[in-house]
Formats: sequence, structure tokens, C-alpha cells
Amino acid sequence: QVQLVESGGGLVQAGGSLRLSCAASGRTFISYDMGWFRQAPGKEREFVAAISRSDDSTYYADSVKGRFTISRDNTKNTVYLQMNSLKPEDTAVYYCAANPRYYCSAYACYDRAAVYDYWGQGTQVTVSS
Repeated sequence: QVQLVESGGGLVQAGGSLRLSCAASGRTFISYDMGWFRQAPGKEREFVAAISRSDDSTYYADSVKGRFTISRDNTKNTVYLQMNSLKPEDTAVYYCAANPRYYCSAYACYDRAAVYDYWGQGTQVTVSS
């Protein structure tokens, strides 16, 4: 069993930055693909970014490409999401997730919520205009 705990959310003005962190329990963090998803009120959960277990390749939704950066520190069992140039439409609850089973490097499934077995409780990000 893996526990994920997000932190770093908050209220920020448009154009500002936030850095989200997600700490994972357990000793096999290095064997997980890690992803960030978000859900705004009244909307479905959507993919934001992912980082592979094999070579730290990164993947982004078009809406955040060039503004957000995902990274991981395997020595700290932590994945990060650096968010710059924030917009009001980035307002959502942000969730990190771990995929221990599906090899998305082969099947291009990083953006599919269904392949992630473990989820954090979420952290609220609010961007004011």
C-alpha cells in the first residue's frame, strides 16, 4: 500500500507561482510512474502532468505546457509540480497519483487516470484574477 500526501497549495494572484509537493510512503517510489491531475468545481478530473519511472521523461497537458514543470526526487520519495504564470482557469483541487503496474512508456497511458492505483487527498489551488 502506498500513501501519498500533497502540500503546497494555496491562494495566488494570476501570473504568480506555486510549487506543489507529493510525498510517498514506502520503499518502491522509484518503480512508480507519477502523475498530477486536477479537478475544478463541476468539471471532470483532468490530466496535468506525469513523469516516468524509467528515464524521468515528462508529459504535459497542452493547457499547462510551458508553464508547469513536473520533477521527482527519488531520494526523498517526492514528486513536485512547479506552476508558473498561473491563470484563474488553473483553479482546482490538485491530486498526485502513483502508477505501479502499467508500463505507460510502451502504451502511452500517462494521461489516463485509470492506470493510477494510488491517489493523494488533494490540495486546493486558487488563482485570483
